[in-house]
Amino acid sequence: MRGVRGAVSVPSNDEPTILDCTRRMISEALELNAIQPEQIAAILFAVTPDLDAAYPARAAREMGLRHVPLLDFVSPDVKGGMAMVVRMLLLWNTDVEQGRLRHVYLGDAGKLRPDLAEPAGAPGRASSLP
Repeated sequence: MRGVRGAVSVPSNDEPTILDCTRRMISEALELNAIQPEQIAAILFAVTPDLDAAYPARAAREMGLRHVPLLDFVSPDVKGGMAMVVRMLLLWNTDVEQGRLRHVYLGDAGKLRPDLAEPAGAPGRASSLP
C-alpha cells in the first residue's frame, strides 16, 4: 500500500467551490498515477477550519467512489498556517515504488510542498487551479 498526497487551495468557502476543487485534486491524483477506483483502500480529507460549507468526501462520492471508505476531518488551526486548503491522503493498493508516486498540489497549495509539487504545464500534469 502507498499513500498519495494532495492539497488544493480553495478560493471561497462555498459548497460548489469546495466540491469542484476537491474533484480536481482527486481526478488529477487518479490520472497522474493511473489509479483505478477498486485499488483505493481509503481517502482521508483534512480541511482548514475556515472551510465549513461542504464535506470534501461528498465530491468523491459524486465522482462514483461509492465503495471507497472516506473520512473528513478538520486540520489543527496552526498559527501562520495556510488558510483555505483541502488536503488529501489517498491510500492506494499498489506495488509501484514509493519514489515513483505523483503527488498533487494545486493552486497556492503548491507552496506547502514545493519539493513534491510539479510546475503547471509539466509533462503528464493536468490543469492547475488559478
